[in-house]
Amino acid sequence: MSEKEKTTTLSPIRCELKAGQTYAYCQCGFSQKAPFCDGSHKGTGMGPKMFTVEEDRTAGVCNCKLTGNAPFCDGTHKSAK
Repeated sequence: MSEKEKTTTLSPIRCELKAGQTYAYCQCGFSQKAPFCDGSHKGTGMGPKMFTVEEDRTAGVCNCKLTGNAPFCDGTHKSAK
C-alpha cells in the first residue's frame, strides 16, 4: 500500500441526501470526496459503508470517523483531540 495522507477533519459535513439513493460513506479517511467514498481505500483492507435514506433530508455526515451512529454525526468529534 502506498503512503497516503488522511483527509479527515473533525467537523461533520452537511449533505443534502435524496430519498432512495444509495450512498457510499468513506470509512478509511483517504477519500478526496469526503464524506463519500472515491475508491481511495483500495489496499487498506477497508471499504465504504453503503446506506440509503427514506426521505429527502439534510444531514451532518460524520467526517471524524469516531461516531457511534455511522454515517451520521453523533457529536463525538467534540470530545476528540
